[in-house]
Amino acid sequence: MSARPVSKPDACSVLWEESSLPAAGTASRADFWVALEQTGPWGREASVMSHLDEGLGAELARACEQAGGRLLLIRRPGEHSDEHDPDAPRQVIVAGGLAGDPWLLEGEVDDPADLLTLPWDSLLGDDPDRVTARLPLLEETRDAVLLVCTNGKRDVCCAVRGRPVVTAAAQARPGRVWECSHTGGHRFAPTAITLPSGQMWGRLTADLAVRALDEEQRRRIPAELNDPLHNRGRSCLPPPAQAGEVVWRARSGELAHGGVETDVHPDALDPDRFDVVVRHRDGRADQVALRRVTVPELRDSCRKPLGPVRAWEVL
Repeated sequence: MSARPVSKPDACSVLWEESSLPAAGTASRADFWVALEQTGPWGREASVMSHLDEGLGAELARACEQAGGRLLLIRRPGEHSDEHDPDAPRQVIVAGGLAGDPWLLEGEVDDPADLLTLPWDSLLGDDPDRVTARLPLLEETRDAVLLVCTNGKRDVCCAVRGRPVVTAAAQARPGRVWECSHTGGHRFAPTAITLPSGQMWGRLTADLAVRALDEEQRRRIPAELNDPLHNRGRSCLPPPAQAGEVVWRARSGELAHGGVETDVHPDALDPDRFDVVVRHRDGRADQVALRRVTVPELRDSCRKPLGPVRAWEVL
């Protein structure tokens, strides 16, 4: 169950895998995540290219983005026919409070427009009760979820590599694993997010995906993924802080969620250099020096030609 599916030799994820360039510091920025079940096929821009009403999808995506979060569409792993029942209830997953003590809400909606009543500011805080008071259909859960990107219309690597992984992981952990729309980082496919932490992963196998979910349940990251090749970072942090925390965790062996603060200090003379100070609540501290470098002859997406790309380098 551990092998990654094979893509074409010139696929973006294959080229990046062969390069051994780090995935650290590439997590999509989001201070909360709202995931809405939508059956059937998804287009390149899933929120407005699916059976979800286009206007509603655009409005939901815009509301999430303006409040600092991200909207994803999710569906259960398996075959996806073009049939759709607009009256069927849909699963909703909301992860908030990512910068502090993350929490997770789940429930079903009969009308996805109900999500427009979410108290967006409350998704940034540590109290999920403010959200459930507005939308009682949502309930807090201690269970973790794994969302694996399979949006092949965005990049074929996510379909070719993501679907076998999500299928196997869902069989191992029924009901806790979902396919999701574009999360960014398809060059690291198969990619995934574990919630509630907002931790993002790349270059997964089915075994690693299950480990990521199991350890998220324990509010930890798995030792097997505690390295810059797989750990893309937490979505609530800016890219230099993501990369700095990932490097610090790999150095220190720290796996537990929480208790870590990062301070980013841009270099006054070099706009691509950053010093990141990482502090743990137990008193440990470290400084990580990073630089954004240009790497020739790769591609960030299968849709793009070969050319220079950017990556983080530890100095």
